[in-house]
Amino acid sequence: MDQGLLLPKAPQPSNQITDSAPLPPAPPFLPLRSGPKAASMPSRQKQIPSSQSVSMNFPTALLLALALSAPLSAQTPDPDPRAKQLLKRFPEADANKDGTLTREEAQKFMQQRRGKQPGQQRGQQRGPAKQPTHPDVSYGDHKQQAFDIWLAKPEDGKPTPLCIFIHGGGFRSGDKRSVQQSTIDRYLNAGISFASMNYRLSNNGEFPYPTAMHDSARGLQLIRSKAKAWNLDPTRVTSYGGSAGAGISLWLAFHDDLANPKSDDPIARQSTRLTAVGTTNGQSSYDMRTIRKWYDLPDLPTESALIPFYNMKDGDTPDTPRVAKLAEDASPINHLDKGDTAPVHMSYSRPNTPVNENTSSGAIIHHALLGLKLQEAMQKLDLECIVVHPELKNDTYQDLPDFLIKKLTATPTAPN
Repeated sequence: MDQGLLLPKAPQPSNQITDSAPLPPAPPFLPLRSGPKAASMPSRQKQIPSSQSVSMNFPTALLLALALSAPLSAQTPDPDPRAKQLLKRFPEADANKDGTLTREEAQKFMQQRRGKQPGQQRGQQRGPAKQPTHPDVSYGDHKQQAFDIWLAKPEDGKPTPLCIFIHGGGFRSGDKRSVQQSTIDRYLNAGISFASMNYRLSNNGEFPYPTAMHDSARGLQLIRSKAKAWNLDPTRVTSYGGSAGAGISLWLAFHDDLANPKSDDPIARQSTRLTAVGTTNGQSSYDMRTIRKWYDLPDLPTESALIPFYNMKDGDTPDTPRVAKLAEDASPINHLDKGDTAPVHMSYSRPNTPVNENTSSGAIIHHALLGLKLQEAMQKLDLECIVVHPELKNDTYQDLPDFLIKKLTATPTAPN
């Protein structure tokens, strides 16, 4: 293992802060992966404690003071302890649901609060300012099976590439309206159409794995089925997201194509493969046995989001056969092989710092090591994977959007 991946155990204080005609019904979930690509991961798990509740007066003046402070990068965590206080009182301020509040998130949250319309509930998602070309396009019967799409209008009239945003939130929360208008505009100005995807949340185990992945795949297939009507190039599609949305995007990139060419359903015949993938604070594995080994922490508690994700019951552990099988299939890195040529860009708010049993769950599950491990595996296969964090820079691309825009506007290639 590269020296850059070594994680010596060291004391570290806990910082937990803590889319319209009727559609054919979605086909049943495909069986879980088996065979060579379902590589077994090395075997190697305490319930992560919630952050302590804080009882205090948190005046709007503090919000304003933080929001008006000198801005930092959106990918740089705010070291100001007031950011932790703000996050505890207003968790909706954490737009990408990665457990860390950046100054940009604080500024945007303050602006939204000051511009809140009468009757709007506190914490309600305002959504992008510009109406989507096609809002709330449904790809299933559940209300969360929907996406918004903004179509670019190229001067030459040629089909446009597409970038899909998949929100994070531990598979338990989040919404497609969390995407920022400035982000959408950046892609549209580059001649790239943009979609924001919802999927069924785990809901205390009602919709466990592989629901989120298969929902997102179905949404992607519906978009591709409308490529001609919406003037999209189905061979140039990327996906990105934060945390859970990052994992879904990676899973789509590495998993075998879910297209069924023989299906009577025209949507199901569409490819689920991607041109490139981007992640922020993303996970390459959802297998606690693997994560424990990577961190050399055999007693690391099960990440709380994985309990409903695998519909774990009392007495279940990561070693329970049913849970272990799901975790192996859910982990994007287990599906990686040399044919998965979609390049990956992974960015992290935190550096590759040592962790221990007292490190917060948010820091552990959004740690740069989870990206570096995927980079290591991809480099062994001569596949492109860029990882950036506060102590690891990359001069080739300005940021994640720049990476995806350049990949989408390069010479078109067919899906893998």
